[in-house]
Amino acid sequence: MPGDYKTLKQAANDQFIVNKSRFIGYAAPCESEEAALAFLRSIREKHKDATHNCYAYIIGQNAGIMRYSDDGEPGGTAGMPIIEVMKARGVVNCCVVVTRYFGGILLGAGGLVRAYTKGCVVALNAAQVVTMEESQRILLDIPYPMWDKINYHLQSLPQITESTEFGASVSVTLLVRVKDVDAVIEKLNTLCDGRLDYLPDDVLHYPWPEEEAQVPD
Repeated sequence: MPGDYKTLKQAANDQFIVNKSRFIGYAAPCESEEAALAFLRSIREKHKDATHNCYAYIIGQNAGIMRYSDDGEPGGTAGMPIIEVMKARGVVNCCVVVTRYFGGILLGAGGLVRAYTKGCVVALNAAQVVTMEESQRILLDIPYPMWDKINYHLQSLPQITESTEFGASVSVTLLVRVKDVDAVIEKLNTLCDGRLDYLPDDVLHYPWPEEEAQVPD
């Protein structure tokens, strides 16, 4: 199974105004360079009347493919700031496009760098940076007398409760990072006085959310 890596949960966008220029940041997960270029084409088609559609993409878990473009903005003021934000966040297999509609006021090189940096930050935040981490499903069978206590403590454990079914007992499916499995099982087993009934299930890569980055002024 491949190692852990950061990417985006979904395609999304956000926008803001700087001195009457409108900037729209788009971001999307892309598993290949072809997918990144297709995403770029879709934004260019959507915003054919835009002044600029500047972009960057990083493909491969080892960031083997990195491309960016200023799309007519002064050199180094658009594509480079976008890809630097992506590199700082550590994301791969994704593409960011920042569209600009010129508002009639020149921003200067520094202003452009700040605007395109912000465009990438808001786009990544909208698309939600996630870490694809090796995770395991765990099936629990919990007697009703223990359920309230287990359910209370589940809220503070590093897990996602995927399903809960109430039958002869409570059947619960958890998703836990592999690195946290032993600690979670130990905690639950202690709560059950050493009588935890559980079964390890599938191992998969799951997108765990990361905190949003601060948006620059």
